[in-house]
Amino acid sequence: MLTQSCIILAIVVYLCGMLYIGISFSRKNSNTDDFYLGGRTLGPFVTAMSAEASDMSSYLLMGLPGLAYLSGLADVGWTVIGLAAGTYLNWLIVSKKIRRYSHAVGAITIPDFFARRYGDRKNVLTAIAAVIIIIFFIPYTASGFSACGKLFSTLFGMNYMVAMIVSAVIIVTYCAFGGFLAVSTTDLIQSIIMTIALFIVIGFGVVQAGGSAAVIENAKALPGYLSFVQTYSADTGSASPYTPLTIVSTLAWGLGYFGMPHILLRFMAIKDEEKLALSRRVASIWVVISMAVAILIGIIGYGMTQAGVIPALEDSETIIIQIAGYLSKFGIFPALVAGVIMAGILAATMSTADSQLLTAASGISQNIIQDFFGIKLKEQTAMVIARCTVIAIAVIGIFLARDPNSSVFQIVSFAWAGFGATFGPVVLCALFWKRSNKWGALAGMISGGIMIFIWKFGIAKLGGAFNIYELLPAFIVGCLFNIAVSLLTPAPEEEITKIFDQVNNIP
Repeated sequence: MLTQSCIILAIVVYLCGMLYIGISFSRKNSNTDDFYLGGRTLGPFVTAMSAEASDMSSYLLMGLPGLAYLSGLADVGWTVIGLAAGTYLNWLIVSKKIRRYSHAVGAITIPDFFARRYGDRKNVLTAIAAVIIIIFFIPYTASGFSACGKLFSTLFGMNYMVAMIVSAVIIVTYCAFGGFLAVSTTDLIQSIIMTIALFIVIGFGVVQAGGSAAVIENAKALPGYLSFVQTYSADTGSASPYTPLTIVSTLAWGLGYFGMPHILLRFMAIKDEEKLALSRRVASIWVVISMAVAILIGIIGYGMTQAGVIPALEDSETIIIQIAGYLSKFGIFPALVAGVIMAGILAATMSTADSQLLTAASGISQNIIQDFFGIKLKEQTAMVIARCTVIAIAVIGIFLARDPNSSVFQIVSFAWAGFGATFGPVVLCALFWKRSNKWGALAGMISGGIMIFIWKFGIAKLGGAFNIYELLPAFIVGCLFNIAVSLLTPAPEEEITKIFDQVNNIP
């Protein structure tokens, strides 16, 4: 009872801190520009860590370790390599350009940027992009709520739905009150807590599993577990080949970064674009280290199971929760440390869910109601609608996550593919190709989004060479449609190309 009280105390302190930040920053939101983009005042360190914390959702502390625990290095390893490469390239080639371009055209959201970049006066691009954001962010947000529900129900035996609703209320409160600045500041704090949690778990886990040599020996005993060209199948107890096509497909996770609205918004919000180089270094180093440690935790968790420290897991995504629960049995201080680990899982979840809620809310209240339908709202009214939208989206997310057996990794995988295929090609063409026009952008978005569903629920079921991550074929289709339709339709107006030249310093 005492150990549970210590864990609860650590979590409550953490949650109260997040609420305090949200309420504090609510006074700084005088208009929707502040609420959605923080007035473009982020520093380089906050930009880097908030971007990566909002990226590293619950799959960092639940999805990746759970997948490594089950199948070994190949699947999760190639995924992480793709994500690390995508992170670096996104910061290197996209961040400065989209910061400069969005500032030049006065855009405060990603749909807004598309419309202004292509001179879409009817805001059709804005509306379609906003609808895509809603379609893919709601299940993404649901995965975060599901992770919170699993955390508390596993740890304290709480009812899954009750645990999920309480977590959602906390997230919605500081997000709805504090807006972008609160979300970015809490993301910075959450990234620090996530890092602490990862290293505590890995150190404790190695000791309890009998040392690093025992961990490696246990892993080696499973065929294909430590291989990058084979993967271990828990169902059959044998190794399956990891083909070059599967490797390319898994590396395609990195393509998703070019289309992630909540990450692109961080690039747009930095105060000084020259500081983006520092942000890139900080972000890239943190991502590589945190994901590598997450994989090691999964492997170490298997070693702890073999050592009899923790039971074999039916739900491998609860591996860190099980390790923290075991740690809490060693006394009051270890129980407080276990509470910090639990807070780290909450941080991973909340840092992404809050960004997604804010981005989806801007899609409805700003891009659809005001931009597309042309309903002009007073600033105070717009803020109220934005906050109400955050609440409404959260309610839908809770409904979608009501099944406690849903897989965090699978939900995130599908939503990630959706954004990568719909927005990624458009962002790259908008920033690097002057001939790209609004018809190409529209065709690219729609074709990429449709192909995600066709491949995931149709073509992939054929198996064999077709059983690849849907992001790869959908991204290619989105690029081809964008290029082909742009070339088959009239070139952009001179006014649009002139801004492109100015942003890219073309004489």
